[in-house]
Amino acid sequence: MSNLATPVREQGLIAKAIQPYIDGARSGRSDDMKLAFHADATIFGYAGAELFAGPIQQLFDWHEANGPASELDARIVGIDLADTVATLRLELDNWRGARFTDLFTLLKVDGEWKIMNKVFHLHA
Repeated sequence: MSNLATPVREQGLIAKAIQPYIDGARSGRSDDMKLAFHADATIFGYAGAELFAGPIQQLFDWHEANGPASELDARIVGIDLADTVATLRLELDNWRGARFTDLFTLLKVDGEWKIMNKVFHLHA
């Protein structure tokens, strides 16, 4: 086995771990989205001039209130991995007409990758 086998495999598992977030965004159901996140995850970013920050439940509440992004185009543009920690950059076009860049930190918890933190940029 080469030294690249483990990182390549883990990158695939990380991409798979993010998929419930994308699927939940499209379906409009935060219960779908929650599968990607650790229960203690946090979120930070600006929605206009207002800082949107705190427990990840705020994202789930916002998502439930605003509905599905059924036309969402999501692309993973980078994964950086160091054993049990990772970062992932996700570009999201047409989240109900908006464009976002999401940066995630992930941790391998009990053998599963979970999002620990989401930081986002809402493009003008």
